[in-house]
This record gives sequence, C-alpha cells and structure tokens, in this order.
Amino acid sequence: MRKILFTLQLLATYSVYAQMPGGMARPGGMGGGANMNVGHLYGKITEEKSNKGVDGATIQLLGNRFDTATKRQTEVTLKTLISESNGDFSLENLPVFGSFKLRISAIGYKPVEQKVSFSLNMPKPGEGGAGGGMQQMLGMVDKDLGNIKMTVDASVLADVTVTSTKQMFEMGIDRKIFNVDKNLVSSGQSATEVMKSIPSLSVDIDGNVTLRNATPQLFVDGRPTTLTMDQIPADMIDRVELITNPSAKFDASGGNAGILNIVLKKNKKIGYNGGIRGGVDTRGKVNLGGDINFRQNKINFFASGMYNQRKSKSWGTTDRLNTTNVPSRIYQTSRPVGIGSFAFGRAGFDYLVDNRNTITVTGNYVRGNFSNDDQQRIDSFINNTFTSYNSVLQNSKFNFRNLGSQFSFKHNFAKTGHEITADANYNASKNDNNNFINTQTFTPVNDPKKLAVMQQTFGSGKQTNLILQSDYANPITDKQKIEFGLRGAIRNFENNNDQFFFDHFSKTYKLSKSISSKYKYTDQVYAAYATYSLQVKKMSYQFGLRAESSTYDGELIGQNSKSDFKVDFPLSFFPSTFITYKLTDKQDVQFNYSRRINRPNFFQLIPFIDYSDPQNLSVGNAGLKPEFTNSLELSYNYSYKKGANFLASTFLKQNNNLITRFQYYGANPDTGFHYSSLDSVLFNTYLNANNSITFGIELTNRMPVTKWYDMTLNFNLFNSKLNITDPKLGSITNQRTSWFVKLNNNIKIKKTWSVQLSGEYYAKTVLPPEGGRGGGRGGMMWGGGPTATAQGYINPRYGFDIAVRKDWTWKGGNSASLTLSMNDFLRTQLFSTYSESPFLKQTSERRRDPQVARLNFSYRFGKFDVSLFKRKNTKADQSGGEMPIQQ
Repeated sequence: MRKILFTLQLLATYSVYAQMPGGMARPGGMGGGANMNVGHLYGKITEEKSNKGVDGATIQLLGNRFDTATKRQTEVTLKTLISESNGDFSLENLPVFGSFKLRISAIGYKPVEQKVSFSLNMPKPGEGGAGGGMQQMLGMVDKDLGNIKMTVDASVLADVTVTSTKQMFEMGIDRKIFNVDKNLVSSGQSATEVMKSIPSLSVDIDGNVTLRNATPQLFVDGRPTTLTMDQIPADMIDRVELITNPSAKFDASGGNAGILNIVLKKNKKIGYNGGIRGGVDTRGKVNLGGDINFRQNKINFFASGMYNQRKSKSWGTTDRLNTTNVPSRIYQTSRPVGIGSFAFGRAGFDYLVDNRNTITVTGNYVRGNFSNDDQQRIDSFINNTFTSYNSVLQNSKFNFRNLGSQFSFKHNFAKTGHEITADANYNASKNDNNNFINTQTFTPVNDPKKLAVMQQTFGSGKQTNLILQSDYANPITDKQKIEFGLRGAIRNFENNNDQFFFDHFSKTYKLSKSISSKYKYTDQVYAAYATYSLQVKKMSYQFGLRAESSTYDGELIGQNSKSDFKVDFPLSFFPSTFITYKLTDKQDVQFNYSRRINRPNFFQLIPFIDYSDPQNLSVGNAGLKPEFTNSLELSYNYSYKKGANFLASTFLKQNNNLITRFQYYGANPDTGFHYSSLDSVLFNTYLNANNSITFGIELTNRMPVTKWYDMTLNFNLFNSKLNITDPKLGSITNQRTSWFVKLNNNIKIKKTWSVQLSGEYYAKTVLPPEGGRGGGRGGMMWGGGPTATAQGYINPRYGFDIAVRKDWTWKGGNSASLTLSMNDFLRTQLFSTYSESPFLKQTSERRRDPQVARLNFSYRFGKFDVSLFKRKNTKADQSGGEMPIQQ
C-alpha cells in the first residue's frame, strides 16, 4: 500500500514539477505539496569497541524549511526519538526529497552527526519520467543506514559516574550545589554534621542550622518534609542545594532564609550494583547501612537502609543575675547524657512507560528511640549570700516514627523542554515521650529544706502532611519560556501533654489540669504561580508572580476548658525577578529580588505555658501576625581556571512584623503543686518587631592549589538591626555587625590516600535564631521559619574537624574505602550566649561531643554499562530547577 501511495504521489509531484518554469522546485524544497512524507530511515546505534547496542540514545533528524517571516531557509528538527534497548531506531513518514542531517547523542558518548538522504533525483521532462527509473525510486523509500558507531567519551563518563573527580561546588541558575557524597568528616553521622562542611551555613551546638543568620526551610528531594536534620543519615545524602533567594516557583512560606534542599542518593546504573558500610566510634556506638539498585529495561528499582546508634555527652553552665528589687543570682550546672538509635529505610522504582512518560514511586520509613539522663545543680544567692541549692534529677524517653511517600509523573511533549509534571507527597509522623523530674531543695549545709517535688510528663503527637503539585513548562522559542504551576498543602497536627505531680499525702501522682493540654490544628495553603523567561543576546530575564492564601484552624483543650480559633491569612502576592548578564564565557553577573512570608506556627501562637524548664517558662502569643520579607541579591561568578570558581554576593533583607523571641517577668501561675513558693518567674514568648534589616556580603572561592591539594574558602560579613516597640517596655533597638569564615581543605596523598581538614570561626553574632530541629512541645516543631531575640548575642566560637581515608579499587568496578575521622579534635568548640533584659543578665556556656573519633568502612559492588543509561528526568531528580552549570 505504501508503494502504491508513493507511486501516485510521485506521479502527481512529477506533473507539478514538469509544469514549473525551468523545473525549479518550490521554495524550501519541502513545502507546498512538492514533497511527500512517506520516507523511512532505520538503523542501529552501537558502541564502537564492543558493537553492543546503545540504549536510550537520542536521534534527531534535521532539515531545511522555508521561513515565511525571514524569507530564508532555516534548519528545523523534523523527527526526534530514543533508540530501543538493542540500539535499533526507526524514523517514518519522512520527506523523500532533499538532504537531511542526522544528529545522535547519548550519555557517556561523543555525539555523532552525519548527512543522509534518500538519493531520489526527479527525472527531467522527456528522460523516462515514470518509466524504468520509477522502480528504482520505489526501492529507495526504505533506507537502511546500517550500524552507526558511537565512541565512549571519557570526560562525560566522569561526570555521569560518581568518582573522586566530581566537583564539590557547582553553580546553578538559581542555587548553589554542594556534592557531599564523598565528604569524609561526616561519614557515619547525620545530616547535621554534613551541614557543618557547607559554606554559607552555620550550625550551633544543638544542630540548629542557619543560612545568613536565619533558619532555612528544609526540603528533601525538592519537597518539604517532616524529617529533621538528625533523622537523615549523612551517608544517604548525594548533594545539598542552597537556594538563597527562591523564585515564584517555590513555596513563599519559610521567611527570609531561603531553602535548604537535601537530595538523597538514588543510583541509576543499569544492571545490579550496591554497597554495604559499617562503622564504630570511640563511645562504642555502631552504624550499619547498605543499598542495592537493579535496573533493566523499563524498570529501575532502588532500596537503601541505615541503622545508627548514638551516645551524646554535654556539659553546661548558666549564670543568671536577676536585677529585680531584691538582687539575686542563680548558678546552674548540668551534665546530660543521651543514648539512642534510629533506623532509616528507603525504597522505590522508576517506570519508563515509553520515551515520553515516566512514573516514579518512592517511600521511606524512619524509626528512633532515645533516652536522656541529666543531673543538675542550681545554686541560689540573695544579696551575694548563698541561701540554698536544688538537686535536679531528670530522665526522659522519646521515640518517633516517620513514614513518607512520593508519586511523580512526567510527560515530555515532542518539543524539547515542553513538559508537564504531577506530584503527590504524603508524610505521616508520630512520637511518644515521657519525662520524670525530681527536684530536692537543700540548705547550704546539705539539709533538705522541704519535700521533694516529683513531676511526670506523658506526651504524644502525630502529624500528617499532604502536598499536591503540578507544573507546566513550554519553551515558546529557543529564547523564551513560560511556566505555570498549582500547589496545595494540607497539614494536620495533634498533641497530648499530661502533667502529673506526686502528692506526698496520698502517696500517688495526681494530674495537674492547669498545665496539661491537648491541642490540634489544620493548616492549609493553596498557591499558583507563573514565570516568564527571556534571553536577549547576553542578557537573561526571568519574571515570576506567585499567589498564596492560607487557613489555620486550631483547638486547645486545657485548664478545664476548650477553645477554638481560626486564622485566615488573606490572598497575598509574591513577585520575583532574576536578571543575568553574561560578561564572558567564564563570568556573569546576576541580580534577583523576591518577596516571601513567614506565618507564625502553632507553638508560637498557643497561650499554653511550658514548664519543662522551671527557670525559663515558655508561652505563645495568639496575637502574632505573619512577617513579610523583601530580599535583594547581587552576585558575580567567575570561573577563572579549570576546577576553580569565585563567587561574590551582596544581599539585603528587609522584614516587616519580624517574629522575635522575647523575655519578661510575670506572676507565677498557680499550679497547685509546682514551685508554689515562687512569686514571679521568667517567661519566654514571641512578639512582632516593627522591622529588621540585614545586609552583608558573602565570598566563596574554590581553588585547586596544586594537583594534590584544593581548598574552599567562605567568608560572610553582615549587619543586623532589629527595632521593637512594646507597650510595656518601650522602644528597643539591637544592632551588631558580625562575620564568620569557613575553610575546607582536601589533600590527596598518592592515589589511594586522602585527607580532609575543615575549620570555622564565628564572631560575636546578634539575633540568635531559634532551633527548629523538632524539639519543644511534644518533640515536634514544624514550620514557622526563623525567629530571633531582641535581647542578646552569641559569643565568638571556633572549631576544627579532620578525616583520613584509604581507597581500594579492583577490576570489574568494585571498590572499598576506610575512613577515620574526629570532630572538634582540638576541643575548642564552646557555645556561649549572653542575653539581658530589664529584669536579668544571663550567660550560658555549653560543650557537646568534642573529640569523638569514628572508623567507617564501605564496600561498593556491581556492574554497569554506560551504554545502557535510560532517559530519566522526573521532577524529584530535577529538584525543582534548572540544569546546574558545573564550574
């Protein structure tokens, strides 16, 4: 049938051709009916040395077409497809006249380009026409191009596979990317230790992470998560992405600190491969882990697991001077010891439905159990006279479970870059905790002053988080692109907290309803965004607008009452702008602006008093308003030589209604049992500052000093100013200029030995951010972003970590490594804070887990063939963004 149709069309074409003056073809050679789309090209893509078929190669057929706008011939893509698993390809319904260009590319190979045609020449009038030459032309409709050989590109292969030559630092269009899969000092630990090696990030003694002096929003694989830093194993992290000024494509919540995206490892190598690892530290705690990957045809299956034991020791002191009518002083010492373990499991699969559709399903499960024992002594002085001391014994137990899942679908349209994605993410977590505190007051001569106060707390909580999102991208031309997206997030939270005190008369524990509570809330955020990108010569523009609205429903049960409240945050708009100017091939300048929001979380809103620390009671503020942030950033990037990169950024963040921590003295609530002898106590709460301004400069330089030594240096200098007007305390201003520097050194000793030495120094810093690691009431803290205090600063601190590794590699690709590391090996990390208010002056010092050595061993096994890489580009792999530009 094809040949019959071809013959009829050819005769018609010949008739048209013969009637045109001089036998001239129509402009373009392929338009106006003068060509027929019945051609067929086919062949096989093979590897040059092994002659194996190359799976997943991209084949493009290009030809010339007449552009009516420019009146010129332009090269266009006629067909695009992906080779089969054995390397076969077939291009059908092609024009049969004219010359074409066949372009072939595949991951790990050098591109191939060659000219092809059907060799059909129209007979001139009177030279046979549709005679004997017609049969010859019919046989040329189907053309076999034979085996087209591709050569392995060693340089590309180095980028595809995870090797020691992978750059630690890369620059993306809207983010900085740090490849940490080979980080030595964090091996066998949690994500908290990984963050210590990342430039721009600051990590305090409790593992609280800040970016430019504010707490970033935590993402895992491009999506928000209920996991905390200490629940993510370091050995499961592939890279860390810092998005300092997110565009309109990202959630506007999270305040002014940007996004910290942790991308977990997921192997994509064909066949089977995996690894096992294990380690032990000087406190006798072990870590075990492994991963396996199997990829064949259209299925890629991956699974990994990790088990970590921990023992943490801390030493702390607090010296507080109360400047009330009767001056008093409290000196507190504590030595908590925490022991626990957690297990992390992750599994999933990619299903390549066809060349244009991919489905990904992923699930993870985390479970942990921890206990903490603490012995405290609290000395009390009045008018510089030692009057009494409290001996406090505290034992707490905490366990958690977290289940996460993700479903992703991506469809690629025929045009490159034209795509639509849909994602569904669901996270559910539960926790249980109980706490026992025994407080005994003694006279200076060690005689009991009164009966011991014994308190028991039983708490539990659960949380679910559902996020639905869809994104659409369409490159209108090679210089313009539009993107749209919709997002809905629904979070449910419940918490129970029952407080019991021992009644010495009845010899039983009795429930204290006044300080027990039960609360739950539902938080819903709905958003839509649109962005437009344009490139004009050396200038690139991206303009975006995001609209968000949210609803907050809460219920609090306590003090023999029940209260409901609902907060509706109206529709708000969040613009963003990115403008990039490319100075040279190695230099560019970028300016960006965005507006973001930080909504108060439930713990900052509820008026429930937390008695876990009798010297520092905490209470929420139901009148808090959301804070808005305007962020501007100007960056200069220069890749001045191979393997080197210099990045300079200056930034300005202006906040309105900044949510800040605040301290005040108030009347002691009548608990009936607890500390009834205290007339007034110190409260920690939250309020909205008038505004705050933070500006600064950040310099990052990654440079190979020699072939065996490279260094990454990061320097941050910033100024923070906070203005508050309080009806009770009047106007308060807190301002300070601060800076910190981080240095990471990588040294290769021969080919199989390497050393990593990292150090950091932090100057005195104002606005210490609040921890967001999941602590606090019920052990779970989610959302809300950074908060700051108007009354204090962090004293200078510095520390050094070191690690040494030995590598082995065998034929067949198997490899192993042995790593010895020690954190704070000079024992210099001392976390010290100072705070003051009209009522007190307080200095606190803490030291945690210095000079802990760890020995870790890992072994990699399996086979893979770079020629069998599949096309795989789901939303999760892209991490929400643009292709990184490796420097």
